[in-house]
Amino acid sequence: MRLPMIILLVLTIWKAGNGSRANELKADGKVLELDESNFDSAISSFDYILVDFYAPWCGHCKRLSPQLDEAAPVLAGLNEPIVLAKVNADKFTRLASKHDIDGYPTLKFFMHGVPMEYNGPRKADLLVQYLKKFVAPDVSILSSDSAINDFVEAAGTFFPIYIGFGLNETVISNLAVKYKKKAWFSVAKDFSDDAMVLYDFDKVPSLVALHPSYKQQSVFYGPFEGWVRLLSHFKCL
Repeated sequence: MRLPMIILLVLTIWKAGNGSRANELKADGKVLELDESNFDSAISSFDYILVDFYAPWCGHCKRLSPQLDEAAPVLAGLNEPIVLAKVNADKFTRLASKHDIDGYPTLKFFMHGVPMEYNGPRKADLLVQYLKKFVAPDVSILSSDSAINDFVEAAGTFFPIYIGFGLNETVISNLAVKYKKKAWFSVAKDFSDDAMVLYDFDKVPSLVALHPSYKQQSVFYGPFEGWVRLLSHFKCL
């Protein structure tokens, strides 16, 4: 009779430990603390997760921490949640080495388990705006002048913006998927003459390319096989 009781006790402890770990990995708007025991689980549990590899003594890390705390609940509340997490890379050196961390803080963004270096802004509101790009639709469908303006404003100044006026979304969908990490793509279905004046085009279909950070704007009337040349011009490739 003693053996089953021991087994029951072990199973109870194991379940309690797993339950605790599951609670740690909830996207509840807090910055998760990761270590060598739960890092891989976190990466596989969340489609989108930004990880801050930090050192406790690092001044830049200390300044970044409250920005992440502020951004975390906003990003967790998106339709496609983005989780923020951090790793004490000074303590968990094997984990830091595995991910090629050689300076602090280093931010890495994991999309469906695939890492990329995060080189965007680190102030909370700008970090949120930047990361929203990666969970946005491949092609946004815009149905009014106000929707166009809202799209451009939400896109910010970090990435090139492409708006196809009167353009079928299938024309750009493949490129939108390919360059999702590098540019915003949209198709405007309904718009006024005022929009044509604002974006400086006089016929449809037309493609307007904006790069706010360079203050560049171009209009492209086709043939749309020239997309690659246009994207290259705006440093999107």
